[in-house]
Amino acid sequence: MLKSEVSNIDKVNLQVNLGPLTLKNPVITSSGTYGFGEEYAPYCPVEKLGGITLKGVTPKPRLGNPVPRLAETPAGLLNSVGLENPGLEEFVQAYLPKVRELPTTVIANISGFSLEDYRVMAKAFQKGSGIDALEVNISCPNVKHGGMHFGTDPESAKEVISLVKAETDLPVIAKLSPNVTDIVGMAKAVESGGADIISLINTLLGMSIDIEKRQPILANKVGGLSGPAIRPVAVRMVWQVSQAVKVPIIGMGGILTWQDAIEFLLAGASAVSIGTGNFMNPVAPLEVLKGIEEYCQRHGFPSVGELVGLAH
Repeated sequence: MLKSEVSNIDKVNLQVNLGPLTLKNPVITSSGTYGFGEEYAPYCPVEKLGGITLKGVTPKPRLGNPVPRLAETPAGLLNSVGLENPGLEEFVQAYLPKVRELPTTVIANISGFSLEDYRVMAKAFQKGSGIDALEVNISCPNVKHGGMHFGTDPESAKEVISLVKAETDLPVIAKLSPNVTDIVGMAKAVESGGADIISLINTLLGMSIDIEKRQPILANKVGGLSGPAIRPVAVRMVWQVSQAVKVPIIGMGGILTWQDAIEFLLAGASAVSIGTGNFMNPVAPLEVLKGIEEYCQRHGFPSVGELVGLAH
């Protein structure tokens, strides 16, 4: 009998296991779209989410790229923020005490421009620090040094992940760039480097031009494209990678609705992350979670985990 023919069920087990990381449900938020957790509190109580991923942090403070650094596109958003953040020391002193109090799984996103940067960031976060996992950003497309090199070369990516894994006792999530010719090769590289989880995809490299000024809209000229426009690319990459690696996947890229999220789960993701959708609809994560649960109830799935990879 097909699952769709099974009678409705009352209770769905929403808990998901991402290797060493367990989430109360499969919906989390993406780095760079949810601040440090406080900003969305009036709209989306964090305790109802599987987890949140904090704004990316680097060893030193960064002002980010010059403005303008955001541009809307059809079905998407170009951003060239450039990793603006207060830096590690300020984060630990001013933000981490509040982060520790958040009643959900907290994932810190760390970035760097050299191997030593990643070493410093990894050593700063251990069990008991208030952070539950590290997402290693090796895929930022709108900074001039570091990120894209590590994110597009398999050996460099493996080296970064291996280094981070050696310096922290937290689960390590490798965030991959779609701006590569072989996403499966990149995924295998970070898996061999010790990544516990893979998150994909980050933004696609894009540009928009002001035809009246006859120049790029973004001061940085290029930026990362996010939003619904990239979802089919993201679903395809999750589909491919899930068949090639043994570690669990967090799927992201243009998720606005529960239907979008179900696509990623069926393609092979064990959890989903909402990014640009938070800007359009601050309660999107709650709506997505409700929709996933109701989908499972309608189709007779007692656990959300049973959806993972079913489209294969």
